Amino acid sequence: MNYKKFACFRKAACLVAGLAAFGLADNPISAYHYLADPGAAADDTYFYVITDSDDPAVYNANGYDIKALYAFRTKDMKNWTDFGIIYDARKVEGIGDIWASGIAVNPNDGRLYIVFPDGGGGGIGLIGADSIAGPWTNPVSGGKKLINNWGGGISDCDGIGWCFDPAIFFDDDGSGYFTFGGGSSDSRPAADNNNNIFNIYKFNKDMKGFDVSSKTALKIGGPKAMEASYIHKYKDKYYLSYSTADLRIAYGMSDSPMGPYTYKGIFMGNPNINGQNINANNNNHHGIAEFKGHWYVAYHDRRIANGYDGLEKIPADDGKANPVPAFHRSVSVDEFTYNSDGTMKELTFTKEGPKQIENFDPYDWYPALTSSKQKGIRSRSNFVLGKLTDYVLLPLSTKESWIRISGVDFGTAATGFTVQAGSTADDNKIEIRTGSASGTLAGTCTLKNTGNKGSYAESSCDVEGLKGIVDEVFLVFKGKQDSTMAIKAWGFEGSGTTPPEPQKPFSGTAWTIPGKIEVEDFDVPGTGRGGDVDSFNENDSEDHGAESNDGKSYREGTGVDIYKKATGYIVGYNQSGEWLEYTVNIAEEGDYTMFASVATDNSTAGFTLSIDGKSIADVAVSGDSWDEFTLVNANVALPAGEHVLRFEVTGDWFDIDYISFAPGKDADPTAVHPGLKLATSTTANYDVFDLSGKKIANFTARSMAEASRLWRDGSVKGSEKARGVSLIRNRTNGAVAKVRVAR
Repeated sequence: MNYKKFACFRKAACLVAGLAAFGLADNPISAYHYLADPGAAADDTYFYVITDSDDPAVYNANGYDIKALYAFRTKDMKNWTDFGIIYDARKVEGIGDIWASGIAVNPNDGRLYIVFPDGGGGGIGLIGADSIAGPWTNPVSGGKKLINNWGGGISDCDGIGWCFDPAIFFDDDGSGYFTFGGGSSDSRPAADNNNNIFNIYKFNKDMKGFDVSSKTALKIGGPKAMEASYIHKYKDKYYLSYSTADLRIAYGMSDSPMGPYTYKGIFMGNPNINGQNINANNNNHHGIAEFKGHWYVAYHDRRIANGYDGLEKIPADDGKANPVPAFHRSVSVDEFTYNSDGTMKELTFTKEGPKQIENFDPYDWYPALTSSKQKGIRSRSNFVLGKLTDYVLLPLSTKESWIRISGVDFGTAATGFTVQAGSTADDNKIEIRTGSASGTLAGTCTLKNTGNKGSYAESSCDVEGLKGIVDEVFLVFKGKQDSTMAIKAWGFEGSGTTPPEPQKPFSGTAWTIPGKIEVEDFDVPGTGRGGDVDSFNENDSEDHGAESNDGKSYREGTGVDIYKKATGYIVGYNQSGEWLEYTVNIAEEGDYTMFASVATDNSTAGFTLSIDGKSIADVAVSGDSWDEFTLVNANVALPAGEHVLRFEVTGDWFDIDYISFAPGKDADPTAVHPGLKLATSTTANYDVFDLSGKKIANFTARSMAEASRLWRDGSVKGSEKARGVSLIRNRTNGAVAKVRVAR
């Protein structure tokens, strides 16, 4: 689903409307699962929080069971979008568990980076992404960890007792650093006034590793340190904060990120409100970041498991009530300030959380778990490495079940509400109410029965009475049975809405069939939401082909890997699940022959073609050279008129130059491309040489791929005795391929 924003144009009066009067949020930021160990970062648009999770921990746990990282972001410090699991140790090879991690925005490339620990001391890893939603990948050369304790890293843990709790920091000039450590060992004791358990290193600018020689031990003479080192910068001073052995957060200041740091005091006591501890008198962890002129800290407590202040005490992951608070934590956020001398004022913990700093725009398309408070809901993540997580809201709809959105600016008026959801029952509904979960009804949407919770459909309804700034909007879930709804995304429409704009042909005119389609010229994406706005899907956002074009991307911002080769632009680096779409105009209904110009050196590549979602061809791709393009073909039946053609990769690693269509079955492609030499249907002479240059065979084949296969298979004269490496040359065009034979 596309989360591109609807443009929202408001009346002048709405532009100067004030914030919602109450302007307060409720802690914790998520009341439907157990989260811990937050890290924080911000850019000009969003404040980010990452957490690990206690959800796997059984109700009577006596230790930590931590497997995954979750991600949140907000524009207004009140309404948070939960993206679910963004990295899962259970599905990443070489990682045991994944504990407290750090996050930062790199000013050099605008990307987000996370440093994470491999379980309880196996080392420190690094991942990066263009969006908090991911997908997250390891940029380190060779796919290594940064730090290893049990192998696979650039450097070792340097005698630190607990090789975990990393944090990451970028300075104003773009220099990057990471720090980690905890516990105590004979070589790195955590004695009072000589806290010697943290190291800091400087990243290389390309983020593919770090300067091992930059290693610096961070010593600070405050209360005995335990874990959770963290570095941030305020004005021209650097701050090292950490968790103490007596379960508080202390800090020191320095003129350099590398120290030395001078101890200044306690920044956070053990979380309590009005003298009541909300943290089971247990450990803590924190992340600090500035956002839009305000300073915030994310931290964990145990207020859900304690049922503090009437919070719903949700069951543990095994479904049992009253989980042990020590191992079932919650994540909260509060604002803090500095003294005039730059020292940090001790944090005041609140129920309300930070004030809302801007109104919420309802005319966007939001992941379902976007809210300021929740009750009677659960969530589910389907994490697949290398892809965006499929994350849904699951209402317990026979109970009081809702999410709240706060400080919503509807402008002149909202007229409609649309939700994308799966439903396995009839009459599942979402009521839109204001003021409270039983407040004024603005509209009711009945969900389409999609048959299962993994299939989504859009359902829409009219709304009324939503105009100006509404303090609290509730989406209330109603159904006769729990766990029959899976809510994916939602958004409002109205006088402030620009209607969705569908994707458009790259040149402004649909491709003509019969004819040739240049694969790099896929449709321009639309705006809004739904299946008619996305024109491509790319597994990662880095354009690996830009280097072949003087560092410039041919399709800026898409991340599609477009290279320059002898034939012109081609799309390469193709991986399963990626797709491109083209608006086509088919002259008449009937049979056609599809040809695609491809190159690869493997036998497992492939793609499918579909028209308006209906499959028309499943094509295998194989070859022996990235430099020789050959044609693959398939007979297809096409409807007349304008349609959307989708090319989707089903087998990894091949290049594709173009796709063409000729009338009739088993057509001659020269009918579409006069003068084209068809490698798949014409033959050429191929000479074979050994590595000394001696000619050892000659035969004919229809392509270099076929010639290589015939030689490897022993199917032509002279090949039956071949061993090792031979060189095959096309006598017509001079193309050469190496063929390895083992018999």
